[in-house]
Amino acid sequence: MSLGDRVQLKTPFLRRRLLGWYRANARDLPWRRTHDPYRIWLSEVLLQQTRVETVLPYYARFTAAFPTVRELAAAREDRVLKLWEGLGYYTRARNLLRAAKAIVDGYGGRFPRTAREWQRLPGVGRYTANAIASIAFGERAPVLDGNVKRVLARLFNIGRNIDEARTQKLLWAVAERLVPPRVPGEFNQAMMELGARVCTPRAPRCEQCPLRHSCEARALGCQSHLPRRRAKKPLPHRHIVAAAIEKNGRFLLGKRPPSGLLGGLWEFPGGKVEAGESHEQALVREIREELGIEIAVGAHLASVAHAFSHFRITLHVYRCRHIGGAPRPHEHTAIRWVRRADFDRYAFPAADRRVLPLL
Repeated sequence: MSLGDRVQLKTPFLRRRLLGWYRANARDLPWRRTHDPYRIWLSEVLLQQTRVETVLPYYARFTAAFPTVRELAAAREDRVLKLWEGLGYYTRARNLLRAAKAIVDGYGGRFPRTAREWQRLPGVGRYTANAIASIAFGERAPVLDGNVKRVLARLFNIGRNIDEARTQKLLWAVAERLVPPRVPGEFNQAMMELGARVCTPRAPRCEQCPLRHSCEARALGCQSHLPRRRAKKPLPHRHIVAAAIEKNGRFLLGKRPPSGLLGGLWEFPGGKVEAGESHEQALVREIREELGIEIAVGAHLASVAHAFSHFRITLHVYRCRHIGGAPRPHEHTAIRWVRRADFDRYAFPAADRRVLPLL
């Protein structure tokens, strides 16, 4: 029997069982108590690549600071980034602000109602658009995040590599067949809930699964080996030096360009250690290139390890003294001398933030 036939055969049972399980077991989350598209959109952006437990306090802070899309659209980027601080993937925050402005300026403050319209907004891809349209407006649109991919791969014993484009296309087609014309948003949330809490990546809780008797991978005993993914390559590692340059009780901070990694955040200036350089030599060179000033390198404050999605760094921070020249931003969009007591007004990358208590 083909995959399409198996999906068609099982669909009525899967819908009924999954919705029944979800209605009895769904977590009580604040964005599930509303049909407000603003709050549903905000939750979906916050939840991208982030655990629910981590998102909850950020959601509370954002909705308190910006109760409506108009208030978000009127916000300064620095304030949005500060509220986002520590959540990572800061492009999401910048796109959230850009999309809010587009909704207010281009739609008169009214939200798009279809997934196709949502995808025209900055930072809104197919998954996010479908999730919002199905949950907030009842559009019959499937969702396919990491949790749903895993559930589908196991339910239908799909052994292909799920990172390949052809497998993604197949999974979207399966998800689309499954989603019901009524309560599509509730069904989509049920699929994601099942993957997050029961059909987990490691040690799936099959005995608690409402779909266990229909799961092809469980019947074959291979559920823990699915889905198949590309083998991860070792992450390259970089050593970065940064200077906490102090002058008259203030420290010199630089604002990163808006595009690219950690865009819009404030940091201690510095850069990559080149082959054959000591940390001190690298710092003097980097500060001269970035700011056009001379420094005296002092005590080592800390070395902080941090992992990004595609590489790892160790950030080595040194207390430094400004000894000559007027600083000018060559690689930053702005620089500022800031008192230690005012650091909480600025959004820092995670690695820099861990150094602040040592100053």
